[in-house]
Amino acid sequence: MKEKIYFVFSMIIFGAVGIFAKYIELSSSEIALFMSLIGSFLLFVICILTKNKVSWHNIKKNAFALLIASIALSGNWIFLFQSYKETTIANAALSYYFAPVLVIVMSPIVLKEKLSLKKVLCVCAALFGLIIILQSDRSGEHNNHLLGIVYGLIAATFYAILTLTNKFIRNMNGLEITFTQLLLSSVLLIPYLFITEEKLGLYQISSNSVILILILGILHAGVGFYLFFSGMKGLEGQSIAILSYLDPLTSLLISALVIGERMTLIQILGALLLLGSTFISEVSTNMKYPYRIKK
Repeated sequence: MKEKIYFVFSMIIFGAVGIFAKYIELSSSEIALFMSLIGSFLLFVICILTKNKVSWHNIKKNAFALLIASIALSGNWIFLFQSYKETTIANAALSYYFAPVLVIVMSPIVLKEKLSLKKVLCVCAALFGLIIILQSDRSGEHNNHLLGIVYGLIAATFYAILTLTNKFIRNMNGLEITFTQLLLSSVLLIPYLFITEEKLGLYQISSNSVILILILGILHAGVGFYLFFSGMKGLEGQSIAILSYLDPLTSLLISALVIGERMTLIQILGALLLLGSTFISEVSTNMKYPYRIKK
């Protein structure tokens, strides 16, 4: 029961990331850097407190996979945070949750898994739901919904790469993997920022944004991941798949109840198709994802 509570809270934390990222007055890459720095520091402290030793020998053995995963993690966060800034939290969350579908499509190529008829139908239903979401939003309340959804899909692609790459990592537990990837992500994002950003927003950041980035880093990258791994240990694959849907549902509830963003009936239908098809696929295949970044 304790593990289930831990996992539920981690999903709620992951689902709430949009409300913080959307209003931080920094670029998406800057937010990603601070997330990586804060998260790696907190997980390092957790490793010390829990006496969970990080094996440098295992890191060397998995160096290539860890590097690819860290690049994917960085890209995942950059495009996800930009998606939140361009469109509604609901649109960003739903487009990002296309990631499980991408994993299904990529699995036959990367993992040599068979693609069953049920999976093909689920992919088609999810794709149709996404198309409905793309076509239905004409509210004009945001600068560019389509661009935001595209960013969400790119983030989903990076997450799918991250998910599949982690399947090749051996002899490392979830806490070790995440700490190493966050640390590598920090190292990669520092030069990326200096190359891509003409002027860093850090020097003009408001006190509100400082508070939001600290909350985001501590809750999402630190506490969220710790609760996720602690809870996942005692849960079966189908329980993980089912409870993972609290992540996008939290995002949708926050979008509607806290931010006041509205979804049309057609959008809701698209969301049901997208989430419902991935739900059927995940539960039926008993698939386990390494972790939700988010997403």
